[in-house]
Amino acid sequence: MIEQHYLDDCVLQLRKLKAQADKAMAQVDDAQFFALLDADANSIALIVKHVAGNMRSRWTDFLTTDGEKADRHRDSEFERENADTRDALLARWEANWGVLFDTLMSLQPKDLGRTVTIRSEPHTVVQAINRQMSHYSAHVGQIVLLAKHFAGPTWKTLSIPKRK
Repeated sequence: MIEQHYLDDCVLQLRKLKAQADKAMAQVDDAQFFALLDADANSIALIVKHVAGNMRSRWTDFLTTDGEKADRHRDSEFERENADTRDALLARWEANWGVLFDTLMSLQPKDLGRTVTIRSEPHTVVQAINRQMSHYSAHVGQIVLLAKHFAGPTWKTLSIPKRK
């Protein structure tokens, strides 16, 4: 069934995105993980914090509650707090990718046409999944760009090297 193929492919593509971000982050040290390009920029750490917060909010009780949970404080995801160590942020990152994958893998083809809400706005399950895949793709791209910038000449490509 095309519906099951869609769900399976979403999991596969999101696993690839996560792996790409993980490989990029592994190439930077702690200082680079928290470094800002300018005062208004986000560090890799803040992007990780934001994506983890978004995932927890969107994928917890996905079919039954609004994807913007009342206990989420989105603005604080863009502020570094004392407890925001690299280990703590990466633990949150891992845990919330787990929430995402557990939820996606629990969905059935019949769920794809159901309506869920995100910020009180109705979405079909397909629309909600696509919205999040697009959002996470953009942020993984930011993580990769920042990691490549900070790694400089020690960067190991995540795909096919130039002229290969």
